[in-house]
Amino acid sequence: MNRNRPGPGGHVSTASFMVAPEAQGQGIGRALVLDALAWARAQGYAAMQFNAVVETNHSAVHLYQQVGFRVIGTVPEAFEHPRLGRVGLHLMYQQLE
Repeated sequence: MNRNRPGPGGHVSTASFMVAPEAQGQGIGRALVLDALAWARAQGYAAMQFNAVVETNHSAVHLYQQVGFRVIGTVPEAFEHPRLGRVGLHLMYQQLE
């Protein structure tokens, strides 16, 4: 968890997580996201942005949308998926103020 960009973009936070496959479905991802949002609010950030959410990671996209993020753009074929080939990366955003 940190600021997304230095300087004039420093009012937007970001975070990055990965949940091990054997731990999925146990609420760990949700706990991480909610903790990151609470941290960002406590630090005074105006928003949080995820820069690279793999579009085929439906559980992550769904979770982020459930807690208030929205997809604001997708970079096509920006991620080399080991089974599916090139897939898009979503940029996801949530206003905190």
